[in-house]
Amino acid sequence: MNNNVKLNIENKAYELPLIEGTEGEKAIDISQLRTKTGYITSDTGYKSTGSTQSAITFLDGENGILRYRGYPIEQLAENSTFLEVAYLLIYGDLPNKEQLETFTSGITRHTLIHEDMKKFYEGYPSKAHPMGVLASMISAMSTFYPEAQKSQLNPEEVDVTIRRLIAKSATIAAWSYKKSQGLPIIYPQNRLGYCANFLHMMFALPTEEYEVNPTVVKALDVLLILHADHEQNCSASTVRMAGSSHASLYAAISAGVCALWGPLHGGANQQVIEMLEQIRNEGSDIQKMVAKAKDKNSDFRLMGFGHRVYKNFDPRAKIIKKACDDVLEELGTRDPLLDIAKELEEVALSDSYFVDRKLYPNVDFYSGILYRAIGLPTEMFTVMFSLGRLPGWIAQWKEMRDNNEPISRPRQIYVGRKERDYEPLEKRN
Repeated sequence: MNNNVKLNIENKAYELPLIEGTEGEKAIDISQLRTKTGYITSDTGYKSTGSTQSAITFLDGENGILRYRGYPIEQLAENSTFLEVAYLLIYGDLPNKEQLETFTSGITRHTLIHEDMKKFYEGYPSKAHPMGVLASMISAMSTFYPEAQKSQLNPEEVDVTIRRLIAKSATIAAWSYKKSQGLPIIYPQNRLGYCANFLHMMFALPTEEYEVNPTVVKALDVLLILHADHEQNCSASTVRMAGSSHASLYAAISAGVCALWGPLHGGANQQVIEMLEQIRNEGSDIQKMVAKAKDKNSDFRLMGFGHRVYKNFDPRAKIIKKACDDVLEELGTRDPLLDIAKELEEVALSDSYFVDRKLYPNVDFYSGILYRAIGLPTEMFTVMFSLGRLPGWIAQWKEMRDNNEPISRPRQIYVGRKERDYEPLEKRN
């Protein structure tokens, strides 16, 4: 096989190297294109551009495949835990018993946040969005741990920063929810596991003993695993780009949170609930709303169906659907929106319009329903996505730094005005 491709520009031939990944993905290396030819490529949104070579996640949207470090997502969701998967993503292999205990205990020791940081919550508006609080508080952590900026190439210091981030982000998220509800904060209980501790901080009250439901804990653990990484998406790319300037891990992760906040990225599961509310408000007529979704002249869209990457069934959706069903059965939840969602799912899965177009329910559809079932308000949905995606962001940052990748600096095609002379104010029309 020829390892080069020929490019003809203005009657001159250039050879560019071909790259092939371990799963057969093929790419043309254009890193020297501008140097050799004076040309650059134009690829708005980077849809056909590989920004890096990564060993973290493999995604095949055509065949509905998702693997972390080679492990199928189905196996990890069934057999693993969120913290074990976090270790896998960050360090490359599943941990042995001693490694997992060290990693887990290291996170447990860092669940408390500095008492001075509590004062920040007093300065936020009462209805501050938890994503804004999460992003700013993570960024503020860099001022409490300034050594993270200076010692980024020290593996031991990096490990401490990683454990702090995973531990304290859950506390920050839970406290931001309590703040938005005007409720007293609940300190972490380190006797509990990661997900159980988070649920305790979210829903416990100082005057009551909170019992953590193991079915809900398992479902949340699975959901965080499913969200842990997803290749070079918008937020992961943002983390890598911010980190390429040698910004601290705190700053890079804060940038990732902000990128995820956008409704086109992490806000999709919130849009699912808003869609279900719209259906309810318009009479809960599922067939009518499905007909509107098919109508090209209608502005109504079914949220949570299909996926930008997956051209088949989202493999994560199959897994979270079972977890969602388990939670609904365990809690005996009766909610008109959940009833609408299940009816909508049945109609869409049997309607040839959606089946032929492979518009299956995706992970956002089921995660929104699950979050609502366990009592999370919609403004917390994207926060939960952030907690799940945190290990992936960390892994992307760490890989980028370990590989000593250069600072990101995309090119552009300038389409503005050509050179012109400055005119005094009195001469301008």
